[in-house]
Amino acid sequence: MWNRYDRPVRRSPGSRASTRHGREFRGPLFPQNLPGWRSRSERFDMAVLEAYEPIERRWQDRVAKLDVAVDEIPRIAPRDPENVQFPPEVVADGPVALARLIPAGVDVRGNATRARIVLFRKPIERRVKDSLDLADLLHDILVAQVATYLGVEPSVIDPSIED
Repeated sequence: MWNRYDRPVRRSPGSRASTRHGREFRGPLFPQNLPGWRSRSERFDMAVLEAYEPIERRWQDRVAKLDVAVDEIPRIAPRDPENVQFPPEVVADGPVALARLIPAGVDVRGNATRARIVLFRKPIERRVKDSLDLADLLHDILVAQVATYLGVEPSVIDPSIED
């Protein structure tokens, strides 16, 4: 820091006057063990993992080559918003995609890619009121996507879901 005479001013790093008005953060706002420590996207990621865990545990031999990813917003847009026809690998609420199953294939560099379920965080979060609704919606979406991946009905993946 410089004073008005263009001379450096030496202050200890922990002193209150280390910033112009002493208004810097003195430490984290929340301790790491409180829920507020995590960002919204980190909480969403944790909810996805919790919703996918029972499915993965039950079908681990068949979903071992399936990845689950989260993206902020869908990058698929319907050509005609009035008459939306998404393919079966897309779970949507009206004209808004909530998740998409990307099959295994080859990328532009010629490398093999694994099959992947991509969940779109912002459209899903806008459709829920609380964390319980989020868990239910994520479970339903993941069951539908895993069923599409395995080529079975969703009721096979989770018998409590009715078609």
